[in-house]
Amino acid sequence: MTVDVDLIKDLRAKTNAGILDCRKALEETGGNLEKAGEILRKKGLVIAAKIIGRAAKDGVISSYIHQGSKIGVLVEINCETDFVARTDVFKEFVKNITLQVASSNPLYISPDNIPPEVIEKEKEIYKEQVKGKPDNIIDKIVEGKLTKWYSEVCLLNQPFVKEPDKFTIQELLTSKIAELGENIVIRRFTRYHLGE
Repeated sequence: MTVDVDLIKDLRAKTNAGILDCRKALEETGGNLEKAGEILRKKGLVIAAKIIGRAAKDGVISSYIHQGSKIGVLVEINCETDFVARTDVFKEFVKNITLQVASSNPLYISPDNIPPEVIEKEKEIYKEQVKGKPDNIIDKIVEGKLTKWYSEVCLLNQPFVKEPDKFTIQELLTSKIAELGENIVIRRFTRYHLGE
């Protein structure tokens, strides 16, 4: 099947994938942009899975001061090389993370960073809220509430503020790892709010 050049351009603009990858995905799906995009995202996840775990010791420390100078953010985001740290794609990703921290006020990077005693305290609160229900239902409700809580307090679990219906920060991070071909790690962040 011959794929229209405009379709390839549209898919490339949406996914940042290579032209040949876009063409192959569109050929495979009979020109369906949505399905081709899914294929490319899955391919990106496979690529990212191979890259994650490599040492990321370069990168940047970046800041953001919100209008009115009442909120400030510092983040450290690492990658493998200085070359990638200087790319526009990496800089844009860093900027998006500073905006995310400023607007969504996460407390932790991921659930792995939450102290066990804090998680246990949350579980106790949720169990108390659903007291009297059958045990198997209580466990499911508590897990559901924990998942929702993680999406509020953990940066990687939060919906991306610019496209909340499309990405979580973890999915955005994974897509940038696949796009840049290097491991990227959000190492730490601090959010300052005037008077707090």
